[in-house]
Amino acid sequence: MAQGALRGPSDYSREPPRHPSLRINAKEPFNAEPARRDLVASYITPVDLFFKRNHGPIPVLDDIASYYVTIGGLSGGPRRLSLDDIRKLPKYNVTATLQCAGNRRTEMSKSRKVRGVGWDVCALGNATWGGAKLSDVLGLVGVPCHTEITPSGGKHVEFISVDQCPEEKGGPYKASIPLGQATNPAADVLLAYEMNGEVLKRDHGYPLRAIVPGAIGARSVKWLDRIDIIEEESQGFFMQKDYKMFPPSVDWDNIVWSTRKPQMDYPIQSAICSLEDMSVIKPGQITVAGYALSGGGRGIERVDISSDGGKSWFEAHRYQKQGVQYVAGNITSDKWAWVLFKATVDVKGDTEIVVKAVDSSANVQPESVESVWNLRGILNTCWHRIRLLATPNLRSSM
Repeated sequence: MAQGALRGPSDYSREPPRHPSLRINAKEPFNAEPARRDLVASYITPVDLFFKRNHGPIPVLDDIASYYVTIGGLSGGPRRLSLDDIRKLPKYNVTATLQCAGNRRTEMSKSRKVRGVGWDVCALGNATWGGAKLSDVLGLVGVPCHTEITPSGGKHVEFISVDQCPEEKGGPYKASIPLGQATNPAADVLLAYEMNGEVLKRDHGYPLRAIVPGAIGARSVKWLDRIDIIEEESQGFFMQKDYKMFPPSVDWDNIVWSTRKPQMDYPIQSAICSLEDMSVIKPGQITVAGYALSGGGRGIERVDISSDGGKSWFEAHRYQKQGVQYVAGNITSDKWAWVLFKATVDVKGDTEIVVKAVDSSANVQPESVESVWNLRGILNTCWHRIRLLATPNLRSSM
């Protein structure tokens, strides 16, 4: 049972306020994303416009002074750490993009129906997370950096929340990462208590959450209650019966969950956010803008734009911070963060604008959604296509 200070309610009577411009994809539990243009208006996503992904009612903290996180699986027995204990460790600010594995699920469902909350292209956001490195926290309780396996056989670190999830029969959300990743300072895994320089909001994990850069958002567990060092990966629902990538031939009648590993890093991804999927425009020059990102800390080597449905391509301009040239892998670039892009396209008539990105390992997005279709609708990374209808009679004021 979760500690008394932080608890997961059984109903939705104490939900926090949300920004009115968010597109609500599910009300209970609350799942919402920003408008496309709002998402790429800034490199750092404002907290209010950051996508909300929940599996139950938002937890409530009654008394911050009595909050603690329990670390289990240690040779000397469990240790309790207060927020003050964690704040005393060196603070790191890590700019990292979190992306829901179900981003662009609605588009995939148009090919063949999938199960899950429908998302457009905005189930992601880029924030600067502040907190202690998990490697430092584990060092504090006797687990040294670069530990792959503990003397007692622990090989994974499990994050356990307090929220009540129907999929866990009312139990908490949980997920794990390999111990070697958790104890590697260069992996930048955080126990975060700040987001964009402010105390975490309730929707985003107050008072303490995990941030696992480069992995799908489902591994960055919010509202931390426990952190356990365990022998096998987490056996929770969201590790064993969700967020796994199956081939298009698997359906709900023949699925065997144990045949696939839980998804960790996300693949190469990009999307256009300056236009809707079907846009009516006046012929002439238009700006095509959006985002690109890849998992595992891989940089974005190229963003390719086509104005003729994929027959020919040219490169878009890539950028992160204003006034600083983006170079994949350079120390001045944020390795865990998205890259925004812009390009000018001369539109003469009806056409299809397409984007695809290439990462620093030369991974490229697949052309068709059919090749990556899966029954849970995750990791839709196919080329993003925008259909343009050019009408000369469109008023210039539009």
